[in-house]
Amino acid sequence: MSMNTKLRSFSKPQHAKEKGKRFDSAFAERVYKIVAKIPKGKTMTYGEVARKAGKPGAARAVGMFMSHNYDPKIPCHRVVRSDGKIGNYNRGGSTRKLEILREEGWR
Repeated sequence: MSMNTKLRSFSKPQHAKEKGKRFDSAFAERVYKIVAKIPKGKTMTYGEVARKAGKPGAARAVGMFMSHNYDPKIPCHRVVRSDGKIGNYNRGGSTRKLEILREEGWR
C-alpha cells in the first residue's frame, strides 16, 4: 500500500441526522403498526417484531426504526432485546425505558 493513499471521509446517512424521522417503506409501516398494538405491560423483542412484519432477519432494522421514533402513538419502549437486556431508549436511555415499563405494569 502506498503512503500516498487518500482517506475518504464518510458522513452519516441523512436519516441518521434527522431526529424523529419516520421511515417510509412498506416494512417500516408494518413495524410501526405492530409496535403501536403492543399493550401496556407487555413487550416484544426486536426479532419478534421483525418476524411478525414479514422479515425475520431484520431485527436491527426494527431497532433503527425505533431509535428514530418520537411518535407517542408508537410505544417503542415496549420493544426489548432478545438476550433479556432492556435495550436503549431514545428519550432517557435504558433506565428511563425500564421506569416506563414498570409504570405500565411490566414485571
